[in-house]
Amino acid sequence: MPTVGIIAEYNPLHNGHVHHFEEAKRRSGASRSIVVMSGPFTQRGEPAALSKRARTEMALRMGADLVIELPVAYAVQPAEWFAYGAASLLEATGVVDSLCFGSESGSLAQLLPLARFLAEESGPLQREIRRRLALGESFPAAYSAAAALAWRDRLGEGGPAGAAGSSAGPAEPAAGQGDAAEGSAGSPGSGSGLEDLLRRPNNSLGLHYLIALRRLGSGIVPLTVPRLGAGFHDPLRPGASIASATALRGLLREGGSPEGYMPEYSLSILRREQTEGRGPLDWESFRSPLLHLLSTRTAAELAGLLDVGEGLENRLLRVVTELERFTVDGLLSALKSKRYTRTRLQRMLLHIMLNHGKEEFSPESLSKGPGYIRVLGFRESGRPLLKKMKQSAALPVIIRPALCSDPMLVRDLQASSAYAAAFANPLRSDLYSDYLQPPVMV
Repeated sequence: MPTVGIIAEYNPLHNGHVHHFEEAKRRSGASRSIVVMSGPFTQRGEPAALSKRARTEMALRMGADLVIELPVAYAVQPAEWFAYGAASLLEATGVVDSLCFGSESGSLAQLLPLARFLAEESGPLQREIRRRLALGESFPAAYSAAAALAWRDRLGEGGPAGAAGSSAGPAEPAAGQGDAAEGSAGSPGSGSGLEDLLRRPNNSLGLHYLIALRRLGSGIVPLTVPRLGAGFHDPLRPGASIASATALRGLLREGGSPEGYMPEYSLSILRREQTEGRGPLDWESFRSPLLHLLSTRTAAELAGLLDVGEGLENRLLRVVTELERFTVDGLLSALKSKRYTRTRLQRMLLHIMLNHGKEEFSPESLSKGPGYIRVLGFRESGRPLLKKMKQSAALPVIIRPALCSDPMLVRDLQASSAYAAAFANPLRSDLYSDYLQPPVMV
């Protein structure tokens, strides 16, 4: 019985996610599915709108058989490490046959050859990225431009065939597996077209999934589904049934209703969480604890935390004292620059709030991959899959976190408690839900 893996945040789960899930099952021919989902904080450095338990329930009601948590060590990282952590978990389960992700291109024909090349992480590529960062470019812009330049240089040395390399990597998709059949043909091309391809957020993240599978030597077959309807930054469109999660979170902040954009079970869970004071949350929900931390730490203490460097610690403390009224949005707006994007700054604030040290979250540490598979929930139909995973997994499968002392898991538990503390009236069962509540079951 084939199993497809999906990497998601479901923040919140909407009709576009349902489309992707159904297409992933159809294109992969899988009868079972495993979702790797971010916990309380997301890749763009934001608090999730709803708790991981609520979003897990949404995923299970959609039809996912099993949901496992992407550790916070990877969930709040740039695309490279986010993708590596998630792909490592799917590989470690020992039961996943394919990985299906959404992309703007809707095709692997351009992404696969480029992933094979970039998986080598050439020295010139890294030097070009550092050079562009020193000139003030943001990391996404520097990476896409450097990757395009490196690919053009490789084409000049011998063409796409030379870029494929001979290192181990994901199995080439077989004919008949939807768009994946294009994977062994085609080329990313050259010039500004490639750079534009990589600047699209889903293409970029998908590329990093492919690179991660390559580096892991994984046999998981990659598949992609074209992003349907609204783009990442597109506003809500009257009469449409699909909107981006970004637009829906904005609607929720304004007090609007996302009815029509979310399946009924997802909308029902959202309303329940609203009624019980457990969301939706955003950065302003954490204004007080963040201000407390920024008011009681020195520049030297901040400089030891992840993503705080290059004098940002001094600028951060100065800007805090200059704000007439402290809001997280106001702080981010004052700090934002051409070099420091809002996403980069949001991740920095999360690392400050969660006390993530540079050494603990170093590339050397992250390259080892997660040390456990944390089960957030499963359907009744997923019990056989869970049983099989326990027998085949290369990592411990964690049902009761109290029985595991992995340092990364400790950070997950701390993140969940910090998140729940922002509820309207947090209960003990909210603050310590990881210890007190079993996995979500549907």
